[in-house]
Amino acid sequence: MVRERRCQRVANVSVPIISFGCSWGAGRCRSIITVRGEMSSSVLSQNSSCRLCDAVVVTRIVRLIGVYDADGTLRGELAYWIGARLGNAHCSLCDITHGLVRERADWKRRRAGLAAPFDTYHRDDQPNAVRIAISDVAPAVIAETTHGLVPLLGPQDLDRCAGTADLLLEEIDRAMARTGLTWPTA
Repeated sequence: MVRERRCQRVANVSVPIISFGCSWGAGRCRSIITVRGEMSSSVLSQNSSCRLCDAVVVTRIVRLIGVYDADGTLRGELAYWIGARLGNAHCSLCDITHGLVRERADWKRRRAGLAAPFDTYHRDDQPNAVRIAISDVAPAVIAETTHGLVPLLGPQDLDRCAGTADLLLEEIDRAMARTGLTWPTA
């Protein structure tokens, strides 16, 4: 259940929260609060009745950002294309979004159905904040949220997608659940 509630622990700011019953047992209640993209936990109460004592601040995604493990210059694109055909270069995100020459039709359809934009960059043209958020490791998918950038998927996660847009979106949904992110509302 999502609703607006004044949080007394975070500078009296109204934030959307999801409430859960106590999972710690009597007298060991705690809240997990996401502030500026960082997870922090603290013991908040010794209340054994556990009325809404656990809360997660909902952080909404503004857009998703994918970073290809290839350079975006003509030389970089050509080097990747040749390297991929010879088995010397691999980018899991490229496999999901592109065929031999252009974007895959299934990717275009799935991207168009997302509740937030999905923008892509190459290693050499990504914004510096994105580079820092992914620790300069590509391919990757991160979420730009109202509180900052949150890494979602790294190279191994994207490898599990086996080149399919459907599996990519499943991995994104799992990562969103793990990090406490939600899609924007209409």
